Amino acid sequence: MFPAIPSDGQVILSQLKSLRAVDILVVSSVTWALLKLIRTTRRRLRSTKLRGPPNQSFVFGLGKVLQRAEDPGAVYEQWAREYGPVYKVPSALGKTRVVLCDPKAIAHFFARETYTYVLTPLSQNLTELIAGRGLSWSQGDSHKRQRKLLTPAFSNAAIRGLTTVFYDSAYKAKVAWDNILESSSDSSIIEVQSWMNHISLDTIGISGFSHDFGALDGKRSTVADVFASFGNAKPSPLAIAFFLLAPIFPWLVKLPTARIRLARKLCESMGQISEVLLARTRQEKESNLDGGQEDKSIIGLLIKAGADDAELRLTPEEVLAQVWQYPFICLLQYFRGCYVQMRLLLLAGYETTSTILTWALINLSQNPEKQARLREELLQFSNTDPTWDQLNSSLPYLDAVVHEVLRLHPPVREWTRIAAEDDVIPLGEPIQTASGKLVDHISVAKGAMVSIPMLSINRSEAFWGADAKEFKPERWLDEAGITGKAKELQGHRHLLTFVDGARTCLGKGFALAEIKAVLSVLIRNFAFELRDGPDTKVELTRGVLSRPKIAGEAGYDVPLKVRRLN
Repeated sequence: MFPAIPSDGQVILSQLKSLRAVDILVVSSVTWALLKLIRTTRRRLRSTKLRGPPNQSFVFGLGKVLQRAEDPGAVYEQWAREYGPVYKVPSALGKTRVVLCDPKAIAHFFARETYTYVLTPLSQNLTELIAGRGLSWSQGDSHKRQRKLLTPAFSNAAIRGLTTVFYDSAYKAKVAWDNILESSSDSSIIEVQSWMNHISLDTIGISGFSHDFGALDGKRSTVADVFASFGNAKPSPLAIAFFLLAPIFPWLVKLPTARIRLARKLCESMGQISEVLLARTRQEKESNLDGGQEDKSIIGLLIKAGADDAELRLTPEEVLAQVWQYPFICLLQYFRGCYVQMRLLLLAGYETTSTILTWALINLSQNPEKQARLREELLQFSNTDPTWDQLNSSLPYLDAVVHEVLRLHPPVREWTRIAAEDDVIPLGEPIQTASGKLVDHISVAKGAMVSIPMLSINRSEAFWGADAKEFKPERWLDEAGITGKAKELQGHRHLLTFVDGARTCLGKGFALAEIKAVLSVLIRNFAFELRDGPDTKVELTRGVLSRPKIAGEAGYDVPLKVRRLN
């Protein structure tokens, strides 16, 4: 008999069985690399070839250069001087980023954000981890709808009603400091950053969620402890390497590093608070039906906005289709949707505000004559506190101080997005391409990374003049203080601190009112000096965001000499 002849299918099956796992891995890796090469080639063929600094590492690009720089903004500024206001920067594994420092190009970018320019996979992963799938995570129509839902809670009328909360927190700190100074000779060393954290945490807790964390009363909370722990979590060299490679491999940020574990712990803590607030909100809604008092917090206004406008509720795509068949479950899902925003509100209302307040006290300590000028202006309210309207219109030097701090120390220092489609970006001034050609626009292919170095532009001498690095509130007192090129920036008061366009900071009015109210109380009642003299070195350390610290101090401590005023 002749031996059976195997069929084609049997031959293929036999060959597949003979492959080792390592062979499959190699074939998969080669296939992935070829696909990436094809996509990269396509992008290089369609994107304008730009000049830029030479690459120093195929693996990390110039990521380590920026990560190790004492002032990354100055590095970007130097590159802009050398290569023009639009240039490329080598990134990890041979990738590049397009950097925009041209006002017209920046305006175009922000006008098309959330649709043409969207969150990178890395940004999505980090945002979801820290703030959940709320406003900062959403894009396109979802972002537009969520922003519409949040807007009523940050109206001028809403913030005006919360001004007393800002003052209450500031006066709690004042009483505590008075008690510290009572036992000393009119002055004492106070670590102010932790106190600014307490003020910001209690303020956002009460005004945002009607939840008193009690930080100013000495109460411990997991949320406060986790935020404090971020300043003490020193990233290992391996963790830094992972972070530099994360733009190419976004899943690396999900590895269980110390900071990622802290972020998850923060999410768990916020989830527990959310459940308590959810239960209380349901009870309050039932009592309101009987004439109970309405919740005036941001979350309370959010829930009311959603109840009054059906368009603002979660869409059927955001919950299971059958949920909408049952009114109570629908309401429950809506409440949960509101509390998804809670982590974002906490991060924005706590981390950024406390950092700006700390920087304000540092800058005023470094410049005692400006501190004295601010105090002189504020003492017209020696017997009462400025109203919300007076904070915004009757205190020009306070406004100038706050905006100068925001200019020099934006909490978010860089803004990176990925092009969801091909785009042409117009330029305010021609640039020279890699081939030497002068162009007044650039082409950006789908998949290209685009960055705006906000810290660099806020401090750039090309925009703000030769004194751009100085703390000079006087520049805000009249239009002549803002130079021509800075006026071309379309952000809030020509700053990029609050971003611009569809993602401009919704809570900027809230933040400005809180910062001004707190400073008005502290500067009227206390004088501040650097503990070790005016030349004390201040450096940056990593919290959730970058924070100041006095060089040589543990964590992010900022000890200042505080003196009580009569």
